[in-house]
Amino acid sequence: MTIEAVQKTSPLRGLGSFGKYALLFVAAFLTLAPVVWTLITAMSPQNVDTGAVEFGLGAFADVFARIPVWLYTWNSALVTLLIVVGQMLSAAMAGYVFARFEFRSKKILFMLILATMMVPMQVTIVPVFMLVRGMGLADTLLALIVPALPTAFGTFLMRQYFLSLPPELAEAAEIDGAGPWRVFFGVYLPLATPGLAIVGILAFNYHWNEFFRPLIMTISDQNFTLPLGLVTLQGNLGTGSVATVLAGVIISMIPALLVFIFGQKPLREGLTAGAGK
Repeated sequence: MTIEAVQKTSPLRGLGSFGKYALLFVAAFLTLAPVVWTLITAMSPQNVDTGAVEFGLGAFADVFARIPVWLYTWNSALVTLLIVVGQMLSAAMAGYVFARFEFRSKKILFMLILATMMVPMQVTIVPVFMLVRGMGLADTLLALIVPALPTAFGTFLMRQYFLSLPPELAEAAEIDGAGPWRVFFGVYLPLATPGLAIVGILAFNYHWNEFFRPLIMTISDQNFTLPLGLVTLQGNLGTGSVATVLAGVIISMIPALLVFIFGQKPLREGLTAGAGK
């Protein structure tokens, strides 16, 4: 479908310029209002003694004073980056195999991989925890990294990218004496960079903000990731300062925001790579 056809069938086609801008304003307000409120509240902590609101960065300083932010940030960065690299590599290799090789029960195996996307994490967390404990990785950062390396969505996405690439590239490389590994790493993998960018950015945003698995897999404070460590700011029975908690949330948002700012171009290119086909 061409861009002109999409514009003709768009539900916004009958609206005037004012209506379109009004809808965009409402959408932007609903998206940004919680973030703006969080930032304002974090910068307006209430004095415990006087009850007066003191505008400033005191809540941010309180976050660093109450929890080891740098340790939790390092744990989150290490876990997230290793998962991102692992998922990009495993998704690329698995997607390439499903796209370019023929073997017995290929379709059945691929459907089973896709079926895992329908199973909630809460269903599999107990057997995953038992396997991790049996491997001797309980209460370690590897307990968060190893189970997250395979990705069903990434495998599906990379398979579609490799299917869109001409098979004649492999034939030409094989005529020149290239083996299977060289064909993959030297020919197809560089052409699949937009797909790898999508897998990497989505994996970073998901696992940087992940809370449930670290809550189950880690016990020691030194192995906490940043989202899990921020929970301690709530205090006993949630009696902690709201401004301090939200200041911690703002701090945890900064890396994800930077990844989005610098990664939006490859992400946009990856999402629109097949639009003209």
